[in-house]
Amino acid sequence: MNENTKLIEELREAVAGPVFGPDEAGYAAETGAHNLAVEVRPALVVGALDGRDAAAAVRFAAGRGLSVAVQSTGHGAVPGHADGTLLINTGRLRELSVDAEARTARIGAGNRWADVLAATAPHGLLPLAGSAPGVGVVGYLLGGGLSPLGRAFGFAADHVRAFELVTADGGIRRVEAEREPDLFWALRGGGGGLGVVTAVEIDLFPVPHLYAGAVYFPGERAADVLHAYRAWQEALPEAACASVALLNLPPLPHLPEPLRGRFTVAVRFAYPHGPEEGARLLAPMLTAAEPIMEAVGELPLDALGMIHSDPADPMPIWEHGDLLDDLPAEAVDALLASLTPEQAPLVLELRALGGAFSRPARHPNALDTRDAAHTLLAVNPFPIGLAPFEALRPWLRGAGLPTLRGANPIARDPETAARLAAIKSAYDPTALFR
Repeated sequence: MNENTKLIEELREAVAGPVFGPDEAGYAAETGAHNLAVEVRPALVVGALDGRDAAAAVRFAAGRGLSVAVQSTGHGAVPGHADGTLLINTGRLRELSVDAEARTARIGAGNRWADVLAATAPHGLLPLAGSAPGVGVVGYLLGGGLSPLGRAFGFAADHVRAFELVTADGGIRRVEAEREPDLFWALRGGGGGLGVVTAVEIDLFPVPHLYAGAVYFPGERAADVLHAYRAWQEALPEAACASVALLNLPPLPHLPEPLRGRFTVAVRFAYPHGPEEGARLLAPMLTAAEPIMEAVGELPLDALGMIHSDPADPMPIWEHGDLLDDLPAEAVDALLASLTPEQAPLVLELRALGGAFSRPARHPNALDTRDAAHTLLAVNPFPIGLAPFEALRPWLRGAGLPTLRGANPIARDPETAARLAAIKSAYDPTALFR
């Protein structure tokens, strides 16, 4: 019996969930990431069935000199993040309960936001899910959580009430503001790497109406639309949420015919109140150019993902993001001038922050970007040049996007970075967790 086979057998004795080595059937399915551009190659992988499995796997790794990586859906997977590790797949931790009276939900680490939306919508309640319902709940919250409704309610991480966490000592902790306050601060927006989160408890928000969707304009009118958007979004009330995306979509048959294989501009809008007022707020934007497609109206709460209509199936993903402090007319002109056909990504999005994004959380956390005005994000199936980011350099922070774990590295302010490092050292002194 070789050394790796011995490790596999020993781990199978320690946990109830399935265990796979690189040469075994089931390994590829257990390690596969949603981002097909990333090959995940751990030395061993265990599919945890519960928190006890995760704790046993952590103790096993610590006792044998293995690093630990964690993955559920793999939306945030980056090259090398799990190479040579013991990977704990939390995808089977599917506990999910809603307390409609308390407006809270308890969510196992294997759930995606689509699962949560389906459970909360019948109660007229919404979590601060992201634009893509297929994303895993925990990784999104650890990164900060940028919801299409964030201007109305804030970052998703601000509204986490508690975590269940396996730390490097193999213990299972309940982490909340009054218990383990340093961990509670770091886990909400700090990006992870402090343990294995097995469950979270979050706030839910009553939303009696959701007027939302997207309006699509022809790409040749991009200048008119972006300049109109710049002025329009500045005048919106806090509860109204907006973004604009330049879309360079391929000619795929499942796409709506007006968008298929065409360069378009999508203005996304979400207003968690009545449709009459929502339509009045959106109306000025409809005069920027003649829309080629309108898909805005009162949505069922579990259809939150229709606002951005992000791809649901696994695909190769390359992301680059940053923060803007301002979006003057000069910045819009510089951005448009940079978008040659060779430099245009699949999606280039500007998302308005401000509103509740800018307000401090009830309990402070590791998010240090509350004063930014916009996000800028490029998404493409393969790496491309960064001409739009170079063009916007005078207005960019060069900070990355803390809310998107798979995007470029994050530059935090020195005080936040130092505190995160100190907490990591205290709770994971041997750097067990990647």
